[in-house]
Amino acid sequence: MIGDKRGLQGELQKTQANYVPLSPVSFLKRSAKIYPDRLAISYGERRITYGAFYSRVRRFAAALAELGIDVGDTVSIIAPNVPALLEAHYAVPTIGAVLSAINTRLDAANVAFILEHSTSKVLLVDDEFADLAAEALQLSKTKPHIIRIADTAIDPTLQISPVEYEDFLSLGDPHFALQLPKDEWQPITLNYTSGTTGDPKGAVYSHRGTYLNAVANTISFGMTADTVYLWILPMFHCNGWSHTWAVTLAGGTHVCLRRVAPETIFEQIASKGITHTCAAPIVMNMLIHAPDEVKKRPAKVIKIATGGAPPPSTVIAGMEDMGFEVVHLYGLTETYGPATICEKQNDWTGLSKEEVALRLAHQGQSHPLVEDYQIGDIDNSKPVTADGNTVGEIQIRSNTIMMGYHNNPKATKAAFEGGWFHTGDLAVMHADAALEIKDRAKDVIISGGENISSIEIEEVLTRNPKIREAAVVAKPDAKWGETPCAFVELSEGAACEAQEVIGWCRQNMAGFKVPKNVVFGELPKTSTGKIKKFVLREHACNLTPISENK
Repeated sequence: MIGDKRGLQGELQKTQANYVPLSPVSFLKRSAKIYPDRLAISYGERRITYGAFYSRVRRFAAALAELGIDVGDTVSIIAPNVPALLEAHYAVPTIGAVLSAINTRLDAANVAFILEHSTSKVLLVDDEFADLAAEALQLSKTKPHIIRIADTAIDPTLQISPVEYEDFLSLGDPHFALQLPKDEWQPITLNYTSGTTGDPKGAVYSHRGTYLNAVANTISFGMTADTVYLWILPMFHCNGWSHTWAVTLAGGTHVCLRRVAPETIFEQIASKGITHTCAAPIVMNMLIHAPDEVKKRPAKVIKIATGGAPPPSTVIAGMEDMGFEVVHLYGLTETYGPATICEKQNDWTGLSKEEVALRLAHQGQSHPLVEDYQIGDIDNSKPVTADGNTVGEIQIRSNTIMMGYHNNPKATKAAFEGGWFHTGDLAVMHADAALEIKDRAKDVIISGGENISSIEIEEVLTRNPKIREAAVVAKPDAKWGETPCAFVELSEGAACEAQEVIGWCRQNMAGFKVPKNVVFGELPKTSTGKIKKFVLREHACNLTPISENK
């Protein structure tokens, strides 16, 4: 009897037959075996089947091994969403090395820091970013082996290396055996945060975590062998939220995209039969406001997952009007991307389109395979009341939480204090267990002792048809301590005065929340589409205390 105190320990064994370390490398082996002639990668005119994909990855891995790359070594890459970056997600980990896909919009100093901090042994560089890489290498003490990724779409001013990627692959054995890790709790990738308030921190992912998160994505996103996934989301961002592996697990097609532009995206939608994609709210907003002559309605509804920043309900409604089904996710670099998902509920039937969009703007419930989540007290991690009003911090427990920050034990300890991962995001929990973000802890505005959510004000502002995007930050105030300051980007062709914006806010929120300053202009953004609020805070500090800025 299994429940017997004596147990069956003498009969139970962990063997090769019943224990296989979890790794997303196995997804490519499976799909290549089952679907060797199916289209795996589409990039412009290029077509790569799963059989060819598998062979190319084996050559890549073999060539890296010939260079002496071994378990624990870091292989970095600076590239847009091209096939080489996708192939690196399989070739690098199969030899036990760690992939570091570097944000292409970082400056040279940050890239140099990452190369040094990760002790990178190899750096692959797409021609488009040769100048950035060259400057970073001059600043860095680390001198990795350089491999150039050439592309006919690029006419480089600098050829950073005589070794070209395709030539490098030709040196490798196409029959090289892809290996799973000896221990699934082995690092697979190193993903650096944006570093907007200091040096970037390197979140270390495991083979186990990426495997589980990829499986969760296929479940939550409804991926099948018929999936045709358009790569809008950068693969360097949390390894493309693990879709670099999830699409392959499903046996779907990766449609690689070098540049994100409305006309290109709509053209790909029309010509490639796209079924799934992911994009930050900034990109969805760009598609909504694209010229009518560029827009092409999809023949079938396309699922588009969004996250990274809370999407305004107006953006969700606008995408649904264009033939997309929006899937709202929430997560961080430290959570492998998605940690929660806003699922449509049965009791939403009968609600208006606008009401549904407002509910979809919530961050939702746990993503599949996330073990637990809560809104906890920041000081003691005790759960707060799920009343939709009591604010606490989003805290998560999951196998899809990073292993820790590379060479940063102090930050790692703080992140895992009390047995939960601390996100730093403030939210409420609704009665249906759905999270709703109120703000980043650092973005809450405290005015006259009252806490004001910048996200709440931004939501109201973007409901105004004249306003395309908005960001709200705290402005120091001698009387109130802080007051809200709104930075507004108008819709094309719209004209608006500061007092009109303030009047709109007065009609839609409590008086103490109304911005005292309004500034018009383009909003500064990070490479992942997040608004650089630290830049706006600096700007706000220098404004005069009036509400009439134009």
